[in-house]
This record gives sequence, C-alpha cells and structure tokens, in this order.
Amino acid sequence: MANKNLNKAKEAKKDEFYTQLEDINNELRHYREHFRGKTVLCNCDDPRVSNFFKYFAYNFEFLGLKKLIATCYKSQDVNLFSEGTSEQAVYLVYEGDKNGNNIPDDEEIEVLPLKGDGDFRSAECIEFLKEADIVVTNPPFSLFREYVAQLVKYDKKFLIIGNVNAVTYKEIFPLIMSNQIWFGASIHSGDRKFWVPDDYKLEAAGCGIDETGRKYIRVKGVRWFTNLDYKDRHEDIILYKQYNPDEYPKYDNYDAIHITKTELIPNDYDGIMGVPITFLDKYNSSQFEILGMTDRDSPLCTKIYTKEDSPKYGDLNRRSVLIVNGEFKLQFPRILIRRKQ
Repeated sequence: MANKNLNKAKEAKKDEFYTQLEDINNELRHYREHFRGKTVLCNCDDPRVSNFFKYFAYNFEFLGLKKLIATCYKSQDVNLFSEGTSEQAVYLVYEGDKNGNNIPDDEEIEVLPLKGDGDFRSAECIEFLKEADIVVTNPPFSLFREYVAQLVKYDKKFLIIGNVNAVTYKEIFPLIMSNQIWFGASIHSGDRKFWVPDDYKLEAAGCGIDETGRKYIRVKGVRWFTNLDYKDRHEDIILYKQYNPDEYPKYDNYDAIHITKTELIPNDYDGIMGVPITFLDKYNSSQFEILGMTDRDSPLCTKIYTKEDSPKYGDLNRRSVLIVNGEFKLQFPRILIRRKQ
C-alpha cells in the first residue's frame, strides 16, 4: 500500500517523483521487440532528471527507435545535459545519432519552445500523443485516472508507473478486468527510490539525500502499468494447496471463499475466490478470470453491512467490507476470481 510520503505528495500535488534508471532498465528489457521503428513519447518528464529520456536516447539505435519526444512542464531546465534553466515549457526531439559517436550529443537534441505550459492535457501535447506509438513515463500520481483515460481514448500503447491501489479505482479496474491493462514485469514487492525536487520537505521515514546531494523518498506499492505484452504474464501460477472448508472459509456477504495469499489459492476449487489485489502480480488471464471486486456493485454481494448490524463493525456501509462467520475480516478490497477450466 502507499506510504505516508505518497499521501502527502498527493495532497500537496508534489507529483514530481523522478524514476531511477535501474528501475527503468529492469522493466524495459522485457519489451525490446515492441519498440523497433516506433516513436516514443515521454510526456511527464523534467529533462534535468528524466531517466526515461536518457534511457531511450542512449539506447536509440539498440532499440531501433524512429523518434523520441519529451514534453517538459514550465520552469524546467531546457537542456538535458547542461545547467541551463528556463521559465518556458519546451519539448525535446531526438531522432538518433548523426555524428557516429553513438552518443546523444547536445547538438543532436532539438529543443523547441511550447506555446503553453507543457501540461499533458493541453492541445499541443495531445498532438504529440497522437504522433506517438508508445508512451513511457511516470505520470503524476494525483492525475493517474485522467492520464490513463487519455491513453485509452487515443488508443496508445504505454508503460507507466503508478501505485498498486490504482487497481481499485472505478476508472481503472474495468480495464484490468477486461484485460486491457495489466501489471508490468519487474516490480512485485518492496519499495522504490524516487528523486524529488529540491524544495520537497523530507518529513517522513524513507526520505533522505544521496551521495550526489539529491533528495529522495522511498515509496511502497509502486507498480508498472502497461498494455504491452511480455512472456512472463502468460505463465501459470503454480498451485499446490487443496481446498478444505476449514482453511478457506466463505464470506457471509459474498459468494466466495477467502484467500489470504496468492500462493495459497487451492488447485482443486472451481468456485469464486476473494484474493488480494497483489494477485495481479502473477495473474495469467488464461488460467483465471476476474469476475469483479468487493467494492464494486457486484451481483456477488449478498448483504451490505451497516453499523446497525453490529456495533463492533463501526460504519460498514461500504461493499468492500468482508464478514467471515459473523466476524469482521478486512476492509481492503478483494479481487473476485474463478479458475478457468
């Protein structure tokens, strides 16, 4: 789940979390075949610290890219490789090495002014989106719903970073359920280190300053979200447990059994199961089907509990509440799945 740093960032609209090059490389290596001859857009990037732009610029020929575009919000450095600054929003274009040294030199990167402020929702940035084949970036966490909606509207391939809890958003879960979006290949647990702006207040655990003097935070619950296919997502989850009603109690308010961990899914149960959202880290759509979520208007919900049902439950007027044998179990949403035959 998201830690306090993420919540504070969302409240303050401090969404400039700059992704580490190592995390980008670990993920992008699973998709090399998707990029040949393609135009890549990084439309939520600060060129000062945009490891997305650096990754694609330095791997331009290796990936066989056609074109690389980065749009940059105002008050950012104009030049990726120098200390120049500007209050004007700009966009960067790189179309490959021209002098034979296999390095994206300053003179090979075209830096042009934008008319507006570089917001990904602006008309001129949408024109870049239309031109692009694949979008790869770390969008603002507070605008994740709107950002994904725009990608879907323009039917774009993408690889973006978000928080695992985005799965529960009413705008995102239907895309997961219909197999239009899924988790990426490389991040399935733990936290990740992100650089933050110099004016970011380091108030919580996991914040710090690295050896270069850059401020960073560590954020839990980070995932890659994508609609680019990769080999590992088609591998079956190895199931070794067998069903027994004592170990797998049924919810009182959903027609499903309770599964505490993905690896404990029984291999011989054909009914509906409630699994944690981290099930999506290993989800194979050929092995399981997703039927819904416990905080959605699901026909599988058999009773909506309220505080009148039992004082010990508190205010339970949400469908995400799960009751097992008359006792409160948890409020975190569960994904309802069934094994395919």
